[in-house]
Amino acid sequence: MSNYKEVKIVDNFYQNSLFFPMPTVAISTLAEDGSTTIGAYSLVFPYYIAGKDYYAMILECRNSSNTAQNILRTGKCALNFIYDDRKSFKELVRLGFPGKTPQEKMKDCNFKLVKGECEGERPLILEDAYQVMECTWDDTLENGFESKKHLGKLEGVEPPYKDFNGVTSKFGCHFILKIDKILMEEKFANNLKQGLKRNSFPRVPVDYGYHDSKNFWYMRFGGFKPVAEPIAASNSGTVESVMYCAERLDTKVKFTKEACEMYVKIPRPFMKAALTQIAEIAEENGIMVIDKAAAERIAEIRKNKK
Repeated sequence: MSNYKEVKIVDNFYQNSLFFPMPTVAISTLAEDGSTTIGAYSLVFPYYIAGKDYYAMILECRNSSNTAQNILRTGKCALNFIYDDRKSFKELVRLGFPGKTPQEKMKDCNFKLVKGECEGERPLILEDAYQVMECTWDDTLENGFESKKHLGKLEGVEPPYKDFNGVTSKFGCHFILKIDKILMEEKFANNLKQGLKRNSFPRVPVDYGYHDSKNFWYMRFGGFKPVAEPIAASNSGTVESVMYCAERLDTKVKFTKEACEMYVKIPRPFMKAALTQIAEIAEENGIMVIDKAAAERIAEIRKNKK
């Protein structure tokens, strides 16, 4: 085992402690005003696959995200699987960055949206997706509906938590999504019936999630090397971008939003290194939560070190 080195398990371990290939999905949900909004997700996997009276997917996401809040409120969503197209992937990366309202994100959305096949009030689906799952959250499992009381709590939720369906941690959610309909481009639906060949498959991207605050890494269909899709520069210099980076550090130290507001002027290329140093100083001084007072104390320590 001399060729192995232990890697520390940290928050978002699937992207910070592993190289873990995942699907690339645009999840459409209904905002409070009834409009459709889109979020980018990869933690979407089959859940009930046989022996039940319905089939289901599981979605894991932040409980403060627009997607989670919308599913908690309406119970409806659509899982749209996009093609391996650089323009589409770039747009999905833009839509996936946290901190903006649905209206702000969707104002200049490049995806064309159309009505799906399910009846009732439903989010629109992507016209150019090669396959779509229209889903309903099964909020009866583990009394998941009780998590609706946490609607609007965007700074973290206090326990008790659900184990697998609803709000499952201070910052996390799990949704068991009943598959109401699977819609697929006709040529690929025919391929499934007629038997698959090498050219029967859609061109799909496989991503590795956000490994830092600068790039979204993914593998193009038939590619041999990962490709970096930069996160839009317009997202820099916001408290959300600082929080996003802070949450992905290899440390047990936590940063409050109040503290992150003090670091928004750090240039993005140096953000991770700066926050890592700040977290190290905090640990050395027994500080496990960096709030405004702690940030000021650490700033003084850094100044004296220089």
